[in-house]
Amino acid sequence: MTRDNSLQVDKDGNLRHFLCIRGLTSNLLTDILDAAESFAGVTEQTVKKVPLLRGKTIVNLFFEASTRTRTTFELAAKRLSADVLNISVAVSSTVKGESLMDTLSNLEAMHVDMFVVRHAESGSAHFIARNVAPHISVINAGDGRHAHPTQAMLDMFTIRRTKGKDFGRLRVAIVGDILHSRVARSQIHALNLLNTGEVRIVAPKTLIPAHAETLGVHIFHDLEEGIRDADVIMMLRLQNERMEGALLPSEQEYFQLFGLTEDKLTAAKPDVTVMHPGPINRGVEMDSIVADGPRSVILQQVSHGIAVRMAVMSMAMRRVGMGGERN
Repeated sequence: MTRDNSLQVDKDGNLRHFLCIRGLTSNLLTDILDAAESFAGVTEQTVKKVPLLRGKTIVNLFFEASTRTRTTFELAAKRLSADVLNISVAVSSTVKGESLMDTLSNLEAMHVDMFVVRHAESGSAHFIARNVAPHISVINAGDGRHAHPTQAMLDMFTIRRTKGKDFGRLRVAIVGDILHSRVARSQIHALNLLNTGEVRIVAPKTLIPAHAETLGVHIFHDLEEGIRDADVIMMLRLQNERMEGALLPSEQEYFQLFGLTEDKLTAAKPDVTVMHPGPINRGVEMDSIVADGPRSVILQQVSHGIAVRMAVMSMAMRRVGMGGERN
């Protein structure tokens, strides 16, 4: 059992923390997708709440700005009937010099049950999970370049709803800034765990991580070749804020070579599904006609994020007993 797996999963194979995809099993990923399917029905009802986490307190602890991720986590928690506390780190005591461990200890003293953490440093969610009280679960909402597991799972859920449960017959191309993308790493691990027929990464050589071939992918440096006969295309945002040095000549040239347009899309299968984790840089990663077109499921990804995060939260907390100890 890997270090990630032993930290994330208890001795009975139940989810304890959700920190990254790597180290988990295909059965556990399928359980999350199945649970999300049941919660997707809740979000379509007039009363969009279930009492599963009534009386529990969830803290959104975001050290990085995010609107989409934080909002969907908040909605997911409230639809599970949990109480939600949003901590704005920019105005919190950490700015005044309080250490991260002091912040966590003070929040634990308020008898919280879960931390949803987003942080610029890779490994931060693992660090917090190792240091919190035993009854507290930690969900990684994105840490540095390392992982963004709930984004990957909502992407898998979107693919399953669009293309069916058999990932083995699918050819999936991930296009863009692979080097700096925590989303891409999590997507690749999830796709391979779900036995996807072929996983491709498509990017300039400067945006491909070293030893990428060990991830179980096929590498392409030409967009049309990379998406040829693809069933699913997952576009990625250029992570300009994480780039060091001039890795690209210009955004205009990037769009000419790797931007997704209607003309280039003809290389893929006619019923190809186009995805993007957002936010989209229109005219850089893809044309607006594609982003808003009939093959795009970008807005469905956002909606599915609520159901998937409800699934992960409920699975991670379902073993917490009345006395604060896990069953």
